[in-house]
Amino acid sequence: MIIFYIPSSEKKIAVVASKKVGKAVVRNRAKRLLRSAFFQVKNQVENGKYILVAKTSITEASFAKLEKNLKWGLKKIRCIK
Repeated sequence: MIIFYIPSSEKKIAVVASKKVGKAVVRNRAKRLLRSAFFQVKNQVENGKYILVAKTSITEASFAKLEKNLKWGLKKIRCIK
Protein backbone atom coordinates (compact mmCIF):
# COMPACT_ATOMS: atom_id res chain seq x y z
CA MET A 1 0.00 0.00 0.00
CA ILE A 2 0.97 3.62 -0.36
CA ILE A 3 0.32 6.11 2.44
CA PHE A 4 -0.10 9.84 1.90
CA TYR A 5 -0.21 12.14 4.94
CA ILE A 6 -1.10 15.82 5.30
CA PRO A 7 -0.94 17.40 8.78
CA SER A 8 -4.29 18.80 9.89
CA SER A 9 -6.24 19.57 13.06
CA GLU A 10 -8.64 16.68 12.41
CA LYS A 11 -8.21 12.99 11.69
CA LYS A 12 -9.63 11.85 8.33
CA ILE A 13 -9.01 8.83 6.13
CA ALA A 14 -9.60 8.02 2.47
CA VAL A 15 -9.03 4.60 0.92
CA VAL A 16 -8.49 4.11 -2.81
CA ALA A 17 -8.23 0.95 -4.91
CA SER A 18 -7.82 1.18 -8.68
CA LYS A 19 -9.08 -1.32 -11.23
CA LYS A 20 -5.60 -2.84 -11.32
CA VAL A 21 -6.33 -4.38 -7.90
CA GLY A 22 -9.14 -6.50 -9.34
CA LYS A 23 -12.84 -6.54 -10.01
CA ALA A 24 -15.33 -4.64 -7.84
CA VAL A 25 -15.66 -7.35 -5.17
CA VAL A 26 -11.87 -7.58 -4.73
CA ARG A 27 -11.44 -3.79 -4.67
CA ASN A 28 -14.15 -3.39 -2.03
CA ARG A 29 -12.59 -6.13 0.12
CA ALA A 30 -9.18 -4.45 -0.17
CA LYS A 31 -10.67 -1.13 0.93
CA ARG A 32 -12.48 -2.76 3.86
CA LEU A 33 -9.25 -4.42 4.99
CA LEU A 34 -7.32 -1.14 4.82
CA ARG A 35 -10.02 0.74 6.74
CA SER A 36 -10.12 -1.94 9.41
CA ALA A 37 -6.33 -1.98 9.77
CA PHE A 38 -6.28 1.81 10.08
CA PHE A 39 -9.00 1.80 12.76
CA GLN A 40 -6.89 -0.66 14.77
CA VAL A 41 -4.11 1.96 15.06
CA LYS A 42 -6.32 5.08 14.90
CA ASN A 43 -5.66 6.09 18.52
CA GLN A 44 -1.89 5.88 18.05
CA VAL A 45 -1.58 8.17 15.01
CA GLU A 46 -1.28 11.93 14.83
CA ASN A 47 -4.12 14.14 13.61
CA GLY A 48 -4.08 14.65 9.87
CA LYS A 49 -5.51 13.53 6.58
CA TYR A 50 -4.50 10.05 5.46
CA ILE A 51 -4.90 8.55 2.00
CA LEU A 52 -4.30 4.81 1.73
CA VAL A 53 -3.84 3.42 -1.78
CA ALA A 54 -4.27 -0.33 -2.22
CA LYS A 55 -1.79 -2.17 -4.44
CA THR A 56 -2.35 -5.40 -6.37
CA SER A 57 -0.54 -7.62 -3.84
CA ILE A 58 -3.01 -6.72 -1.08
CA THR A 59 -5.28 -9.60 -2.09
CA GLU A 60 -2.60 -12.15 -1.17
CA ALA A 61 -1.61 -10.68 2.22
CA SER A 62 -3.12 -11.71 5.55
CA PHE A 63 -4.75 -9.13 7.79
CA ALA A 64 -1.97 -9.40 10.39
CA LYS A 65 0.69 -8.73 7.76
CA LEU A 66 -1.34 -5.84 6.38
CA GLU A 67 -1.67 -4.26 9.83
CA LYS A 68 2.05 -4.75 10.50
CA ASN A 69 2.95 -3.09 7.19
CA LEU A 70 0.59 -0.19 7.92
CA LYS A 71 2.21 0.40 11.33
CA TRP A 72 5.66 0.23 9.73
CA GLY A 73 4.65 2.75 7.07
CA LEU A 74 3.16 5.14 9.62
CA LYS A 75 6.33 4.93 11.73
CA LYS A 76 8.42 5.58 8.62
CA ILE A 77 6.59 8.87 7.92
CA ARG A 78 6.61 9.70 11.67
CA CYS A 79 2.84 9.76 12.20
CA ILE A 80 2.62 7.45 15.22
CA LYS A 81 2.61 9.21 18.60
